[in-house]
Amino acid sequence: MDAPRHSLPPGLPPTYAASPSPHAPGIAQALGMIVLYFALQVAFGILVSLLLGFVYGIAHPGAATNDVQLAMVDANAKCVLVVLVLVGAAAVTLWLAHRLWPRLWPQAQPPGFGFAVPSSAAWCAIAVAVGLMMPLVGGKLTELLAHGHAVPQDVKELGGDAGFLFRGALTLAVISIGPAVEELLFRGALLSALLRRLRVGWAIWASAALFALVHLPDLHWLWYALPNLALLGAALAWLRLRSGSLWPAVIAHGCNNLLAMAALFASLHHPV
Repeated sequence: MDAPRHSLPPGLPPTYAASPSPHAPGIAQALGMIVLYFALQVAFGILVSLLLGFVYGIAHPGAATNDVQLAMVDANAKCVLVVLVLVGAAAVTLWLAHRLWPRLWPQAQPPGFGFAVPSSAAWCAIAVAVGLMMPLVGGKLTELLAHGHAVPQDVKELGGDAGFLFRGALTLAVISIGPAVEELLFRGALLSALLRRLRVGWAIWASAALFALVHLPDLHWLWYALPNLALLGAALAWLRLRSGSLWPAVIAHGCNNLLAMAALFASLHHPV
C-alpha cells in the first residue's frame, strides 16, 4: 500500500467522503461569506461610531467636536464599540448563512456545518484541553520566530484602560460570538467546500492558512504570528472532523481566546 502523499492529523483518511449536495456552498460562496463578515465589521464600526457620537452629543448639549472625539477614544467607549460591532456583524452573518443553507446546519458531517451533538462527550473535554494548550504552544512558536520582538494585539490596546465590567463584556464577546461565527465560516462553510475539491490534509491546511491571513491586520501585519494562527486553525479543523460536530471547535476556539485575553490583561498589571 502506498504511503499518504502528505501528513495528516491522526485518525483522518487521505480523502474525506463528503456527500455531494446541490445546496452546499462552493469555495467562492464560502469566501464571499468570510469577506462579507469582515466588511460588515467595518460598516457596523462606522455606523456604531456615528450613533455613539450622536448619543454623547444628546447627553452633553453644547459639547464641542473635540469633546466628542475624545469621548470616542475612551477605553470604555472602545469596548462598547467593539462589542456592538461584533454582535451586529455576527447577527447578520448567522442570519444570512442560515437563510442560504438551512439544511446544512444540523448535519454532522460535511457538507453539513456541524451544529450537531459530538460523537462523544469526551470531545468537549478534549476541546478544552486543545484550546488551553494552543496559546502556550503557539506562543512559544511565535517567540522563536519573532526573535524577541513583541506581537501587539488590538484587543490589548482596546481593553487596557477599560473598567472591569467593560473588560468583562469585551472578553465575553471575544470568547463566544467571535468563535461561533468564525467556526461557522472557516470550519463549517469553507472547510466543507474545500473537502469537495481537495484531499483532507490540503483542505485542512488551506482553511487554516486563510484563517491565519484574515487575522493578520489585528496583529499589525507581523508575519511571524501567522504559523501560530495556522496551527490553531488546523487543530480546530481536526476537532471538527474527528468529533463530527462544530461545537468542539467552537469550545476550543473560545478557550484559546479566553487564555489569550487573560494573559494580555495580566500583562497590563505586570509589565515586563
